[in-house]
Amino acid sequence: MSEVHARPKPADDAKRRPRKPRPDKQGEKKPRPKASGEEEALAAKAAPEVNGEAAPPPEAVEPDPGLTPEEAEQARRKYLLTRFWISARGYWSRRGDRLAWPFTIGLLILICINVGVQYGINVWNRSIFDALEQRDAHTVYLLSAVFLPLVFANGSLVVAQVYLRMTIQRRWRSWLTTAVISRWLANGRYYQLNLVSGDHQNPEARMTEDLRIATDSPVDFISGVLVAFLAASTFIVVLWTIGGALTLPIGGETITIPGFLVIAAVIYAAITSTSMVVIGRNFVQLSERKNQAEAELRYTLTRVRENGESIALLGGEDEERSGIDKNFGHVLKQWALLTGQHMRTALVSQGSSLFAPVVPILLCAPKFLEGNMSLGEVMQAASAFGIVQGAFGWLVDNYPRLADWNACARRVASLMMSLDGLERAEQSDTFGRIQRGETGDGAMLSLDNLSVTLDDGTSVVKETEVAIEPGERVLVAGESGSGKSTLVRAVAGLWPWGGGSVNFHADRRLFMLPQRPYIPFGTLRRAVAYPAPADNWTIEEINAALDKVGLAYLTARIEEDAPWDQTLSGGEKQRLAFARLLLHTPDIIVLDEATSALDEKSQDRMMQTIIHELPKITIISVAHRAELEAFHSRKITLERRKGGAKLVSDIELVPRKGKRSLVARALWGSGTRGGTVG
Repeated sequence: MSEVHARPKPADDAKRRPRKPRPDKQGEKKPRPKASGEEEALAAKAAPEVNGEAAPPPEAVEPDPGLTPEEAEQARRKYLLTRFWISARGYWSRRGDRLAWPFTIGLLILICINVGVQYGINVWNRSIFDALEQRDAHTVYLLSAVFLPLVFANGSLVVAQVYLRMTIQRRWRSWLTTAVISRWLANGRYYQLNLVSGDHQNPEARMTEDLRIATDSPVDFISGVLVAFLAASTFIVVLWTIGGALTLPIGGETITIPGFLVIAAVIYAAITSTSMVVIGRNFVQLSERKNQAEAELRYTLTRVRENGESIALLGGEDEERSGIDKNFGHVLKQWALLTGQHMRTALVSQGSSLFAPVVPILLCAPKFLEGNMSLGEVMQAASAFGIVQGAFGWLVDNYPRLADWNACARRVASLMMSLDGLERAEQSDTFGRIQRGETGDGAMLSLDNLSVTLDDGTSVVKETEVAIEPGERVLVAGESGSGKSTLVRAVAGLWPWGGGSVNFHADRRLFMLPQRPYIPFGTLRRAVAYPAPADNWTIEEINAALDKVGLAYLTARIEEDAPWDQTLSGGEKQRLAFARLLLHTPDIIVLDEATSALDEKSQDRMMQTIIHELPKITIISVAHRAELEAFHSRKITLERRKGGAKLVSDIELVPRKGKRSLVARALWGSGTRGGTVG
């Protein structure tokens, strides 16, 4: 879990706070850094060209209770494509990209013009062969000169089409990716997805590769279908006009087939397309399995990289290799199954490409031999037949890609549906959800009848009543599994499910230090300043913070860009997190086992430093070490019980004898008050 640095105000009232300008004069007091949690994350730009604006989630669709599990799953999979388009089509709405419609209309116009140029080339094909047949040199030379402008026009149009098509794909992906990432980052949903059930594993793969394919393929599909329709419509007329009717003598009688070339083209395309549909009927399912297997392999490799130190220290290479080999074997198995599908579709596609140029010539041969058709007409018919066949057989060449798009769009939609559920829960008044507000009696924090549950309603912590005054230092204790960390997550706003309310003093800021601090990529300066920008503080200020937490030996490397997450030890990471705390100077901090990697003396010095540097700060600590009691003025204890953990005691800590007692008295004075909550 990473640090939480946000204003503890109700989500509906949260406003983005602009960063104040940095002072120009040296020595002038710099403004206090503002919170940069959810609000800053939502404002971050995922793409420089266009930012997506997420629409509200659609109404929940419940399956018919009369359906069998298999039918319900089939209905869900069918709805996934609908859910994808509900969000994706927003690119062309008023909330979308202002250039979406101009680029789309421009692409459609270019496609229409290009089909006209193709018709011109088809007519040129007939004229050149007629001239060759008649040995008309003048016409041949003239048509040769005309051919170059036709080729130039066709090439220019194709290049322009490619530019507009790929620009639409790029901007659509940018818009939709930004919208999905914004929803994913909002209100801690990226964390909450780990706590709820649903088909949203490996969200990083769904928002990158899957979403790229999901936005690339529809543009290619629509433009391909339009080209196929216009080409088929245009050149069917050519085939009908040139071929005319075919008369065949059968059994002493004659049979006339009007538009025989058109009928032959339709029958030929129907055979190839039907063959492709039958052979490739499992493409979608196999593509989904292949994509999921690839995502799982990437996730496994990422986990090994992120936890490289622990794996190396434990000597777990063989076990990790076993897991990687298992996942990779699953990938290869899915690829093998997909290869079989590609082999069968390649057989149909290759056979079609070989027969298509020959069939029209054989069909026109009788009329040519009889003298009813010129060589130019035969070649024009062959060219037109090929274009019509290509238009009708578009599915033959693109069915595998359509199957891949289908699988990717469903994976993206599954993530969208999980985010929908979280967003609806945030907006629902009836769903069990912890409320967040402001205290009305001057308390820094109050938990009013707070209950924490899982997303399925299972109780974890129940009926908690706590009020913490400004400047208090409260230790939350209890055995492992009693719900301490869950309670802390609820206070930080990361755990939304439950009842009651968490209230903060108005305009006070919360900072949370977890057991495993998050270290971002980049320089050490950025790591210390996180989650605020590194230039919010001078190098001297950051160096001073590092020195106070015992990391002065790192100040010479403050601008070094290195893999600090792998370089720093666990104790150094926790010290760095305390340096962040000194820079951000919040009003209330939550320490969730934040000193567990430090030895006892280092822990004491760290707590003394924080209390000395931030004497008015309110502290809530979750820890198992009894030594930390010396640095807290109050202790509350959670006890695990059937039906959820409960607060069983709330006492004022009595200073210990000896050294720790003297430290404690110096820090927060003597005197006791307390009681027990049963």
